Amino acid sequence: MTTLVYLIPVALFLGALGLSGFLWALRSGQYEDLDGAAERILIEPDDRPGDVLQSK
Repeated sequence: MTTLVYLIPVALFLGALGLSGFLWALRSGQYEDLDGAAERILIEPDDRPGDVLQSK
């Protein structure tokens, strides 16, 4: 029974820590563009056919 005295505050602290991390991520804008990063990795901005020949 005395274990609950320690575990409940630890659980509340970890929950508050997770909630504050989630709120920080929301305020910093990490959830605004969910598809942009996934699409940017596939598209090269300078992907022109002449660039391959000039680089060699």
